Amino acid sequence: MPLVAHTSLPTFQRLVEEGEEILSPNRASHQHIRELHIGLLNIMPDAALEATERQFFRLVGACNQIAQFHVHPFTIDGLERGSEAVAHIAKYYESFDQIKNDGLDALIISGANVTHHHLSEEDFWQPLTEVFDWAKQNVTSILCSCLATHAFIEYCHGIERTPQQAKRWGVFSHKVLERTHPLVAEINTRFEVPHSRFNEVYQHDLEAKGLKILAASQMAGVHLAVSADNIRVVFFQGHPEYDDVSLLKEYKREVILFFNDERDDYPPFPENYFDQKAQQILIEYKKHVISTKNNNKVLDPFPENRLLEYVDNTWRDTAKAVFNNWLGKVYQITNQDRRLPFMEGIDPDNPLGLN
Repeated sequence: MPLVAHTSLPTFQRLVEEGEEILSPNRASHQHIRELHIGLLNIMPDAALEATERQFFRLVGACNQIAQFHVHPFTIDGLERGSEAVAHIAKYYESFDQIKNDGLDALIISGANVTHHHLSEEDFWQPLTEVFDWAKQNVTSILCSCLATHAFIEYCHGIERTPQQAKRWGVFSHKVLERTHPLVAEINTRFEVPHSRFNEVYQHDLEAKGLKILAASQMAGVHLAVSADNIRVVFFQGHPEYDDVSLLKEYKREVILFFNDERDDYPPFPENYFDQKAQQILIEYKKHVISTKNNNKVLDPFPENRLLEYVDNTWRDTAKAVFNNWLGKVYQITNQDRRLPFMEGIDPDNPLGLN
């Protein structure tokens, strides 16, 4: 079943305009099916705040389990925000205190931008770990994305992420390693996922802590892993929620940073993302950027609209399937009282009853 527009959050209207089916509260009230309440801890910077809402809402709404999905966005202290983002959060987001009082069936934690070498030095570290501690005890399943994966693994398993020599950036092929696990049921044994990060947690370190690796790439490392109990914590190191233009917008941002002397080198292309026609357009634009920069002239706009027809999304179907499997399993084991993580008779150490 689709998402329920239980608030006036603008993301719901944006999704309707994209063709997504969104239930009004009145229509939802006449359907005698169960609700699932999913938190979205959005700790992305202002420029990506609402896009991140749409990306994760879209994946949740694509699930076809027999449930109505209520998504509850919230955030934490320790993140630098501008006035528009502060107003958006104040108007549309719930507080963590309200989340704790009402409860959740599942929780998604987004990635974030960082400013320190060690995550524990970030201003948001303490508030984030408070969410971890509460969710581990009270939420059926937590899904961590990229930076949230690194933070959770450091806080709960003592593994600090490792800086890479160059940014892991692009779209990479991954292979399913545990074909019988319910989260990867009925998906392709090889699939693509975008990555965008400067740091990594390695497969051997995760396995040493008892985590199970479900999908990995020879080039990009681990993408999908789960806690030893198979469901309580799901880890994404990549970004399956990305839109087709997400890497394009990141590349545009890096070009502007170069032009404004905020990075030393001209950014390389994200790997396996731009085809030859797109690359040719961008090579010509690079010449213009460098010439304009050297001669103190006005920069022409980035040719984003010309590139749209050459950018493809090759990962969304798999992302939808994994989300569908995830929330389907949450539906099967969570308590109807969303303040409790499991229905009666479920073993917290083996919620899915797997051997």
